[in-house]
Amino acid sequence: MTPSTHAGRDERSQIKIVVPDDHSMVSLLGSRDELLHVIERAFHSDIHVRGNEITVTGAEPETELVSRLFAELIDLLKGGTQLTPDAVERSLAMLRNETPERPADVLTLDVLSSRGRTIRPKTLNQKRYVDAIDKHTVVFGIGPAGTGKTYLAMAKAVKALQDKKVNRIILTRPAVEAGERLGFLPGTLYEKIDPYLRPLYDALHDMVDPDSIPRLMAAGTIEVAPLAYMRGRTLNDSFIILDEAQNTSPEQMKMFLTRLGFGSKVVVTGDVTQVDLPNGQESGLQVVQGILDGIGDIHFCRLNSHDVVRHKLVTDIVEAYGRFDAARQNDKERVSDIKRGQSRKRR
Repeated sequence: MTPSTHAGRDERSQIKIVVPDDHSMVSLLGSRDELLHVIERAFHSDIHVRGNEITVTGAEPETELVSRLFAELIDLLKGGTQLTPDAVERSLAMLRNETPERPADVLTLDVLSSRGRTIRPKTLNQKRYVDAIDKHTVVFGIGPAGTGKTYLAMAKAVKALQDKKVNRIILTRPAVEAGERLGFLPGTLYEKIDPYLRPLYDALHDMVDPDSIPRLMAAGTIEVAPLAYMRGRTLNDSFIILDEAQNTSPEQMKMFLTRLGFGSKVVVTGDVTQVDLPNGQESGLQVVQGILDGIGDIHFCRLNSHDVVRHKLVTDIVEAYGRFDAARQNDKERVSDIKRGQSRKRR
């Protein structure tokens, strides 16, 4: 890409971007200019396309940002990424926030290539999460639903198994009822617990040949089990994922973390805003942050609504609930302050 800049007397700037001939303008701008329209809506500048030349006219800081965005998108195409409106919006958000990592570096990081598709981080925090798993023995991925906590951890586990860095993958969850009563479900104990482990099976099926999963499970190479099955074990040469960790008690969290053996890696994922423990019981995931924060080779990675990679409405829903919970907490604190004031007056 070759940009050229011309600033006029009215302090407006014009930048011309020449797209290399080896790149399809349809790939860059989208079918029926879908991606171009996303960029146009994000800026006040005039963007004009003629052949392989893009002319951007507007305020100088904005035209420079548009130029940088197109440079990143072209590098994404070079890296084999198929551009989507979501990729364009996430790239622009990173540029606006002036993050140290380039969007092209974040969105082209291959975590796992399997079954004809490549799994990559889609946000800066997701990349930092993946990097933390490479660097640390124990990583906590904490954030709302849809931020890729479990999915990316699963991809790293499968990659570690493929590369023979570990001998087995162990996936576990606490079997805690989320509004439903476990005892009323039909079937044996295993059949009752199985629905709680189903999301782990679903992710596994995305990354491993489904026909090979029964064989790998029979051999113990992949194990999917309730958290209670971890008690009394020492897990060596394993990649261990504890999912839905907000539903562990502090005692269960300690039990799980002390299963760590030589040559193993642990990833703990959960959402502290969705605790399903009964009677206001304290969450092991909430407590462990105060206990282990600052210990070497243990890393806490926090994701937020901006890292949600599901339907856009999921981001809006997560943010709306966050505002509601914050407002409710403020109301509780105000009521508590009033009661304390009234108590002092009575004295």
